[in-house]
Amino acid sequence: MVFCPFTISTAETGVIERFGKFNRLAKPGLGFLICGAEQLAGRLSFRVQQLDVRLETKTMDNVFVTAVVSIQFQVLEEKAWNAFYSLSDPRKQITAHVYDVLRAEIPNLELDALFEAKEELAQTVKRALSDTMTQFGYQIMQALITDLDPDQRVKNAMNEINSSKRLKYAVAERAEGEKILRVKSAEAEAEAKYLSGVGVAKQRKAIVDGLKSSIVDFTDGVKGSTSKDTLDLLLLTQYFDCIKDVGSDRKCKTTFVPASKPRSSEPMSTTSTSRWSSTPSR
Repeated sequence: MVFCPFTISTAETGVIERFGKFNRLAKPGLGFLICGAEQLAGRLSFRVQQLDVRLETKTMDNVFVTAVVSIQFQVLEEKAWNAFYSLSDPRKQITAHVYDVLRAEIPNLELDALFEAKEELAQTVKRALSDTMTQFGYQIMQALITDLDPDQRVKNAMNEINSSKRLKYAVAERAEGEKILRVKSAEAEAEAKYLSGVGVAKQRKAIVDGLKSSIVDFTDGVKGSTSKDTLDLLLLTQYFDCIKDVGSDRKCKTTFVPASKPRSSEPMSTTSTSRWSSTPSR
């Protein structure tokens, strides 16, 4: 007998046939075949494999959706014989089952509900595949719905609806913010006016107290003077101070100064300059 060597990689197994009949499974490493009698019919990998299935179907509200499902599966070591001899193309078998499950489930859901039910649909696909593929020597590790893509016009409409909702929410929030700003501004203005009034009241009280003290001191210091004389003097002093302040202001262009009433035989005279003009008082 002549022996022919062969090798099997890690995480794989080799299917050996003798005269066309299954003989044994070869483990990873170096092996030998009886030349002319045995042959290496094939190899099976125990690694996790992934199959992406894309299909188009329609929802309950008549929207066409393209779904992408990723199936992760693995050959069971104890059922390697079933996995090799039961199915000629396991990927087509898995694809057919995914089509059958999703085209039965998605038409029962509206588009919005479909996006929310992705996890439930994935579990339904996994259960259906597990029940079928386990007997053929395949274990379904995971079923994932990785994409749901409706028609572009439907997506544009959904984006418009979402944009309108967000715009409405933004307008309401902006209005609420302006309301709070106006309320706070009014409260601040009221507080400012209150404090200003308190300040003016204190200022006037201080002025009155000062005038009272000045009148008392002047009356006591100048013999023969009366309170009226003192008040006239203070008013005259304040009058000249007011004229001085108004005249020194850059924005002041014209100041009206009252003059004594002329006699009936004398004409009324008015003196006018670029800054000052005199008019008779009534």
